[in-house]
Amino acid sequence: MHDELTQIDIAQMKKELEERRNKASELREEVQRTREYGDLSENAEYKCAKQAFNANRSRIRYLENMIKTAVVISTESADDEVGLFDKVTVYYPEDDETEEIRIVTTLRNDVFTNNISKESPFGKALLGRKEGDIVTVVVSEKKSYPVKIMKIEKGEDDPTLKISSF
Repeated sequence: MHDELTQIDIAQMKKELEERRNKASELREEVQRTREYGDLSENAEYKCAKQAFNANRSRIRYLENMIKTAVVISTESADDEVGLFDKVTVYYPEDDETEEIRIVTTLRNDVFTNNISKESPFGKALLGRKEGDIVTVVVSEKKSYPVKIMKIEKGEDDPTLKISSF
């Protein structure tokens, strides 16, 4: 499966990849330095250094694979339709509440800041829809809920929106 990403997503991943590659030798040296402390079974510094080294190496592999398999997508959409990076004010009739969310690529998904992935059930339900539309967000076979699109503010791919560091 290929991830659909923007040019900015890929540029941010390449930047992080370069930083992590530069840091790899420093982490390797730290592993070697802490190994010299003695008995490895009781050497907490060594274990921490090894974990940091392995986490960095794992992230490098992840970034390399993401860059290699990415499909570059356009962020353009019609002026009256919900598109990528648009801010959308939605109304939840069941709760009588409104909320502003932004539709983003999977790499920049962050529910704590209301950046919702275009791949999520919520994102999929909203993309391509218009102001005033009532859409059903299908979470599972047993759970769904209605949402009304109240307002659409057209947005752009924002390079200050960081990629996830999972």
